[in-house]
Amino acid sequence: MVKVKIRTGRGTGTIEVDVDDLKFSGEEFKKIQAERKKAAGSRTVSTGRGTGRRKLSDTPEPKARPANKAKKKHIR
Repeated sequence: MVKVKIRTGRGTGTIEVDVDDLKFSGEEFKKIQAERKKAAGSRTVSTGRGTGRRKLSDTPEPKARPANKAKKKHIR
């Protein structure tokens, strides 16, 4: 069990919540997101303050993260 701080009220307040598993970041979340996208089918999503619409199936797939190349620090 993990304590997580959640922002409330337009970002002015916080609450601490107990969470059993953290499924809202990382590779596991990407899999969940892909399954939800497939299940949505041709559902539309509002964009641009509600002025535009696009099909959820037309959104691009997420790109792979670039390799983390550590830069060497030159100490003089």
